Amino acid sequence: MYKEVIIVEGRDDTRRLKEVFGEIETFETGGSALDETKLAQIEALQKHRGIIVFTDPDFPGQKIRQTISNIVPDAKHAYLDKANAKPKSGKGLGVEHANAEVIKKALKQAMTPAAGNEQKITQAFLVQLDLIGHAKSKQKREWLASRLGIGYVNGKQLMHRLNLFGISEEQVLEVFEKSEN
Repeated sequence: MYKEVIIVEGRDDTRRLKEVFGEIETFETGGSALDETKLAQIEALQKHRGIIVFTDPDFPGQKIRQTISNIVPDAKHAYLDKANAKPKSGKGLGVEHANAEVIKKALKQAMTPAAGNEQKITQAFLVQLDLIGHAKSKQKREWLASRLGIGYVNGKQLMHRLNLFGISEEQVLEVFEKSEN
């Protein structure tokens, strides 16, 4: 199973992960207003066990992810696409709504930000691949982000996230080439 502790937003996320994996250890943030005590606990968990941040693909989830990244820059991150985090009926968006296979895939693809984060992917490269500045850019970004397991991104976020995780131009091109075969 996972030696790392999975950082989630709340009880429903923990319940869902236990349904999928049985025994799995989670730490619930209780929402995006993380206090100093919880941040210190997360920092200690990273030091002793390692963590995987697995929050909802929405603004509060991204806020939690960013807050944790500021304290624990070497934390692993797992992402869900918005489409995979929607409930069958009703409103909301979250880990608790995702099916088992999607959750397993997201956690399997968890990544740690690359050291140094030297910017390698450029805006010009993304324009060249029609990932920004084109009528179908949003669809192409969602498709690529899903294949890479980096979560929902707009144009700016795509460039940032590709560079954050050290994904090279060659790796991006490889994903496109595989889809053509």
